Amino acid sequence: MKLVTYIVTVWCGLWLTVDGDTGHSERPNIVIIVADDLGWNDVSFHGSNQIPTPNIDALAYDGIILNRHYVPPLCTPSRASLMTGRHPMNIGMQDHVIISDEPWGLGLDQKLMPQYFREAGYRTHLVGKWHLGFFRRAYTPTFRGFDSHFGYLGPYIDYWDHSLQMNETSARGLDMRRNIDVNYSAKGTYATDLFNDEAVRLVQAHDRQQPLFLVLTHLAPHTGNEDDPMQAPPDEIEKFNHIKDPNRRILAAMISRIDAGVGKIYRALEQRRMLENTIILFYADNGAPTVGIHANSGSNYPLRGQKYSPWEGAVRGAALIWSPLLPRKGVVSEQWIHVSDWLPTLGFAAGITNGIPQGSAIDGQNQWNTLLSSSASGRTVVMNNADEKFSYSSYMKNGWKYVNGSTFKGVFDGWLGLLSDNDDLSAEDYYTWLTAPGTIGELIGLSRDRVEKLRSSAILTCPNVLQETVCKPLENPCLFNLLKDPCEQQNLASAHPDILADLQTDVLHYRRSSARPRNQPHDGRADPALYNFTWTWWLDEVDSQLSSHYFVFIVATIEIVLIVTVLILFKRVYTPPRRDSYSIEEKLNNIKDTK
Repeated sequence: MKLVTYIVTVWCGLWLTVDGDTGHSERPNIVIIVADDLGWNDVSFHGSNQIPTPNIDALAYDGIILNRHYVPPLCTPSRASLMTGRHPMNIGMQDHVIISDEPWGLGLDQKLMPQYFREAGYRTHLVGKWHLGFFRRAYTPTFRGFDSHFGYLGPYIDYWDHSLQMNETSARGLDMRRNIDVNYSAKGTYATDLFNDEAVRLVQAHDRQQPLFLVLTHLAPHTGNEDDPMQAPPDEIEKFNHIKDPNRRILAAMISRIDAGVGKIYRALEQRRMLENTIILFYADNGAPTVGIHANSGSNYPLRGQKYSPWEGAVRGAALIWSPLLPRKGVVSEQWIHVSDWLPTLGFAAGITNGIPQGSAIDGQNQWNTLLSSSASGRTVVMNNADEKFSYSSYMKNGWKYVNGSTFKGVFDGWLGLLSDNDDLSAEDYYTWLTAPGTIGELIGLSRDRVEKLRSSAILTCPNVLQETVCKPLENPCLFNLLKDPCEQQNLASAHPDILADLQTDVLHYRRSSARPRNQPHDGRADPALYNFTWTWWLDEVDSQLSSHYFVFIVATIEIVLIVTVLILFKRVYTPPRRDSYSIEEKLNNIKDTK
């Protein structure tokens, strides 16, 4: 372990130096690409030939396939964990997601990933989804460390007109911005293409004397609004006629557009001569919702469950990391990594160590050593969540997993998304896609033998187990050995009560020490109909209106006081004086009258 640390220190010192030509530090460029609601089995490097993802796969085969990459089971908690390096339970972001008419967000007391990188001299950009709060402008990306943001602030939008219908009580409003300005000109452009092109533009326009920090958080393959949830360009859908399920065919097209963008960004980095000093991280923010709300026909199979559940299908996500700076290439890593680890890990790779949170059992840990060496020790604990809304717990320690309770009365507790072999491309066709002209696979010259070896290592297999070991988490806690049973088929709670009790004690500790959820009820004043049919930071608008009304009231009050004052003065000046005596004529007349 000491030898590995020494090598890392020396190696970092060699390339984190000053460039003689530019006078700027050679910190690595960081590119993070996040797919929304992408299933474990929706990328082909895990073995499925149904939806080929050639550019993503090529990075995986030429980099490190992160086969144990863990994320929270929902969008908002997952993004909060990436941005802060903290577990959502420690920052009040663990329960559900931010609905666009709810006045809450990621706490302003939290220092975010782009702030660390900007302080270190990076240019920081966010493209795509935010979903960490916008009820006040101070919670939005360009006020949280990003130099620029092009994308949307809420959970999802229509792929073509970029509007959001959050619920039945709100109007439909536009949610697309460039920095803080509403963007109307992008309407009619497919969202995935829009975000890919913006990421490429940022790379092409980047000043290479500064390192680049670019986060691309896709809408895809999350569904759009409920009236038209599955959307993709017709020409892209036609490429997947071998898939019989029409929704899954559209899903394949949605994912294919993400994959095309990965290829475009890679080539842009290469053209700018930035590729050799770049780290590319690609991962899914959580598992796919195969059925139910926002179902996109994604598949986490053979993992159990789906998005927003305690099972591996919700929290064990597809992921890879690629970089010429990593000596390990073409490997499948079985080391445990949590999304909160990326802040301290990438910060270390960039020479940023001061103040980045690390060291806690459920907060981010520096995993750079584990990326450099398969023998390096890393994470042994993953707290998936202890959800208050549904009262469930999901926790892993030393390969043992504890599950107690579930979501939606257990309707997502099974193995969902089993694919038909009849919809698969042949191995020949897959390799043709992988090395097609212009793909990353063609550029790096992937061999078929190498590809087949890596794919076989990345495929999960589930052992056959006896039915009497079934888990019913709504009735009793369950225990699984994930090292032998990654598909959570064999409940070992009765066989290992001591391990079950140990994990249960840990979960109780995490529950007691967790922060209070920040969630707030909906606010009718957020309705975009009140703001020219756009979603905006409505509490700032409300405050502005109140201030405006107060100002009008003050002005009106002053005007009334002035008018009354003028009237009083006028009366005093022009009122005739009171006469205390009569004239001589009046006196004589009075005398005559008395006679």
